[in-house]
Amino acid sequence: MNKKYIVAAAFLILGAVNQSCSNDFIDVSPTEKIPESALGEIYNNNEGANTLVTSIYAKFLDWNMSTFAWIGVTSIVSDDADKGSSSSDSGSDKDILDALNFTPATPSFKELFASNYQGINRCNQALKYLPQLDKADSQLRERLTGEAKFLRAFMYFTLVRSFGGVPLVDHVPVTGVEADKLMTLTRKSKEDIYAFIENDLKEAALVLPTATGGQRATKGAAHALLAKVYLYQKKWQLALDECNLVTGYSLTPNFQDIYKVSGENNAESIFEINGSGGTAGRAIQQYSQVQGARGTTGWGWGFATPTQSLYDAYSATDTRRDATIIHRSMTLYDGYFVGPNTENKFYNYKAYSSNYRDQASTDVNIRYLRYAEVLLIKAEAMNELGQTSAAIPFLNQVRQRANIGNTPAVSQTDVRADIWKQRRLELAFEHDRWFDLVRTGQAQAAMAADGGKIFKVGTHEVFPLPQDFIMEAGGLSAQNPGY
Repeated sequence: MNKKYIVAAAFLILGAVNQSCSNDFIDVSPTEKIPESALGEIYNNNEGANTLVTSIYAKFLDWNMSTFAWIGVTSIVSDDADKGSSSSDSGSDKDILDALNFTPATPSFKELFASNYQGINRCNQALKYLPQLDKADSQLRERLTGEAKFLRAFMYFTLVRSFGGVPLVDHVPVTGVEADKLMTLTRKSKEDIYAFIENDLKEAALVLPTATGGQRATKGAAHALLAKVYLYQKKWQLALDECNLVTGYSLTPNFQDIYKVSGENNAESIFEINGSGGTAGRAIQQYSQVQGARGTTGWGWGFATPTQSLYDAYSATDTRRDATIIHRSMTLYDGYFVGPNTENKFYNYKAYSSNYRDQASTDVNIRYLRYAEVLLIKAEAMNELGQTSAAIPFLNQVRQRANIGNTPAVSQTDVRADIWKQRRLELAFEHDRWFDLVRTGQAQAAMAADGGKIFKVGTHEVFPLPQDFIMEAGGLSAQNPGY
């Protein structure tokens, strides 16, 4: 790993940093150590306290956290997207991901693994230093502690869904302390990771504010993410209980309005990553450009193109289809005409940036938790608890907004199938589809239908841990089965 890059990127707002790293790959040790003198001179005030946590959010703007690798391992690998671009452009490894031919040496997994631990490192440093800032407002420090724990839980959820068990780094490692070195190199079980996530979110929910809107973590975000964490573990009653605590949100009447700049952090938004656009260091790096239409009337690289099967899964009246998928000869909401000669048939509309169409910067936000998903989680949990008739109205709220009417499903099995389908159509390109296929047991059939791709049962449920990490661990962490 290029430590020069890490030092430059990891604490974007903090200065006076120096490098102190105990291992090369996972990079969870304090690569950006704040001098003790700076705690009193610079950071021991409200602005300094805010800086510690703002730097965590800033990590989500990075290329290795939110762009090419992340798009590859969540969208391109699934049946919602093809590699796209041109046939001669592999996108480093996006052709390999698309074909399910990935290995421990596939670069995107290294970026996914390392970037989240870089973010966890920032969380751990904030949690270490916030209690020491005694000149900062105590209520502010309490809220910021909740935000850091929420963000740490969010990143560990990404890791456990992707790799299963991973190292559990719960504090800033001290260079030269053997126990801390072992901590960074030794996998914990996925059950241990989930328990840690649950605890962080419970503690965060106690101190976060109740204000709605997704710009920063709130109490609603903690409860919504915890509901999702329970959903993945099939803890149905606990998932339902958390959904019931997510209050004060409502569905946006027009689905497409969610994804415009004017729809950022609106009444449906529970948590999203904000890309201001046009300002160096404050935009999600090339998120729109990578997925933008490619060709004479295009503006991007054309990766992660929606599949025909996703397009066909929407009914003709479903308002989500033409708000999710750009097609040739289409006039976009801002009047821009996508001509008939783009290289690919479809593109991701949710990544479209009207204001920054021709720039690498983007004002697009990534929507991670919306009230619509809470309704679907609630419906799924109730249905699995045998409360099918009570679950249907929550499913219908999502369907009605999409203009497809009430569900025809009545039985538990049919309602389950419709909930899973609506998750696909509602949350397409919001980085959940692959994980949903795995957790619901649909992956093998879905991949076979997506051009005859082979999902290896017993292997592909998790991605391979990066080979660099396995080699550095030196026997302390074993590779996932089948890799």
